Amino acid sequence: MQMKHLLLISCLALFLPLGHCDGLSQLKQFVSTTKQAQAQFTQTVTSPDGKKMRKSTGSVAFSRPGKFRFDYKSPSPQLIVGDGHEVWLYDPDLQQVTVQAMDKAMGATPAALLMGQSLDRDFDLKSLPAPADQGNGTNLEWVQALPKIKETSFQSLKVGLRAGQLVVVEVLDGFGQRSRFEFTAFNTAQVPAELFVFKPPAGADIFR
Repeated sequence: MQMKHLLLISCLALFLPLGHCDGLSQLKQFVSTTKQAQAQFTQTVTSPDGKKMRKSTGSVAFSRPGKFRFDYKSPSPQLIVGDGHEVWLYDPDLQQVTVQAMDKAMGATPAALLMGQSLDRDFDLKSLPAPADQGNGTNLEWVQALPKIKETSFQSLKVGLRAGQLVVVEVLDGFGQRSRFEFTAFNTAQVPAELFVFKPPAGADIFR
């Protein structure tokens, strides 16, 4: 009994090595404990046949509940900001801003999964065995998330965590295209509130 109690305590200690905790335990602890963070990311999009790949890089920040920012830098700039009420998508090349209500934009989406929405309500979750080639280092614990609502833009999602920290997110969309996000420089220090405020640039076309 004492050994089981010590194991439970070690699994709940977010910033201690959690290799013995399954992915689902780590994901739920990450969502409940990490209220805000910033990181750099690399996104690799692979076509359904696996032959075509496209890479993008940028930074991400979030503050629960409901605030996030994806700032794509390369190869084409794009900014996505969720301010807690609306989601703003800005394309600098086209000078266009698309605005959507938060509840309509999120739903059972990968962003909702990581933003601390109702995990068990929106997703069927289960821990997965580690694949042979994990990429981005080793010793990742994996979780599969399947949306309970079928009318979504993706089929499935996998989350890879290490020591309670988000490392990889893989998304399979409705067309068989795969997107893999790899996160580095993960920082849970105070995130400036102004990152989650979007003001449309002068002259930009706004679509709601």
